[in-house]
Amino acid sequence: MANDEVIEVEGKIAAVLPGTMFRVELANGHQVLAHISGKLRKNFIKITTGDMVKMEMSPYDIDKARIVYRLRNNQIRRNAPIRSFGPRRRR
Repeated sequence: MANDEVIEVEGKIAAVLPGTMFRVELANGHQVLAHISGKLRKNFIKITTGDMVKMEMSPYDIDKARIVYRLRNNQIRRNAPIRSFGPRRRR
């Protein structure tokens, strides 16, 4: 599929499904089934319910999409754990 045949849309994650699949609601109320792209998977980008995402859809099947970017959500507080690199040594 060439890049000129791709429809870019934004949506909000409505549900997290098994196997890195997501139910995404578009601005017009339409819900699509989406999976994350390889770059997001490779860089361990976490996506949860309520996140705004940018997706690519094929004009031939508008019920499925590929998530290519997670938009910044400044107003949403994520309760992500602080990463620990083991106990600190005292000198």
